[in-house]
Amino acid sequence: MKNKRLAIIGGMGPLATKVFYEKTIKNTVASKDQEHIDMIILNHATIPDRTEAILEGRESHFLETIKKDFELLEKTDVSNIAIPCNTSHYFYKQMQEITTINIINMIEKTANHIYYQYGKGSKVAILATDGTISTGIYKNECLIHQLIPYHPDELNQKNIMEIIYNIKADVDYKPEELEDIITHLVTKEHCSCVILGCTELSSVKLKKEIKQYCVDPLEILVDVSIKLSGKESKLNIRESVL
Repeated sequence: MKNKRLAIIGGMGPLATKVFYEKTIKNTVASKDQEHIDMIILNHATIPDRTEAILEGRESHFLETIKKDFELLEKTDVSNIAIPCNTSHYFYKQMQEITTINIINMIEKTANHIYYQYGKGSKVAILATDGTISTGIYKNECLIHQLIPYHPDELNQKNIMEIIYNIKADVDYKPEELEDIITHLVTKEHCSCVILGCTELSSVKLKKEIKQYCVDPLEILVDVSIKLSGKESKLNIRESVL
């Protein structure tokens, strides 16, 4: 495949953008600088909050803002856009309609991977913001792929939101709190795997025995981005690019 330039619309949040960039560099097979992917990173930290836009009915404001980012990127020679933010994918269809550049659908690629990795009828827990949960983007994609979606109970969802926004605010948090929730979902709710459906959760350093149950959409986005840019991925996640 011909080498293609990748665009990243980041800032949702900035830490997730940093993690995505670092993972892309780390997981691209390259022996020198020139073998890495040419990237344009637009770290749009002031873009409207996605959860608020959805829950408060201010979707048009978000779309009008990100449209300007697309217009800017269309003046550059980029082939694909990666948006390392789960909640923003609620607007995937509208976003793709307002740009000629291919936007990688992180939600679809994640569900596709789970289907091939765990099989039809697998029970899948979804850890995400209230905004992402309310949109049903992961739930609907799981159903399309013949998977059984499961959302945490009210108390665990509240704890997940606290962890996510503590990470955004650079406030101390205990990784063990997230690990306890994941353990409960696997052992008590009998989930085959757990989707880390918020990019802030991708920055949490989990114990190896806990991480094995997690599907990280950010890593899947990294894998697909590398492959679509014409490079070889060290992750080589199964069926991620179908």
